[in-house]
Amino acid sequence: MTDTQPETSAAAEGTDTLSRLEQEGEIAADYLEGLLDIADLDGDIDMDVEADRAAVSIISESTSRDLQKLVGRDGEVLEALQELTRLAVNRETGDRSRLMLDIAGFRARKREELAQVGAKAADEARSTGAAVKLDPMTPFERKVVHDAVAAAGLRSESEGEEPQRRVIVLPA
Repeated sequence: MTDTQPETSAAAEGTDTLSRLEQEGEIAADYLEGLLDIADLDGDIDMDVEADRAAVSIISESTSRDLQKLVGRDGEVLEALQELTRLAVNRETGDRSRLMLDIAGFRARKREELAQVGAKAADEARSTGAAVKLDPMTPFERKVVHDAVAAAGLRSESEGEEPQRRVIVLPA
């Protein structure tokens, strides 16, 4: 008898990746539901897969500011909860997770603001012909700005050490 390995197609690989990311989202949702119960906060969990990573959002139909407690000042509590959720996923799967967590639409709003910052910096670099240095940002913030600069047709790079790492937008 000979051992034969079935050929792995790109479609099958994509399905495996999607299944793995959906599993990450389910594990994260269970973990976050437990946290909401402990904190006695109301919120619904929404799961999706965006840009090859699991995306989980906690949303609330009420206008209460309860979920804002989970965001914290400038998203500090949100960042910590995201790391804890990634650790919970890692504990269950044994794999490092790149899961993104959003609470009460904070990251979505932040993404829009940062895209505007990146586009404005690209316009400035293009018109002045000089590199534009932005204020220090988190890795999430830098990624959004890098994407906006690339969409504007320019290059950018990061420089410095955390927590003072910043984006530099380079002229054409």
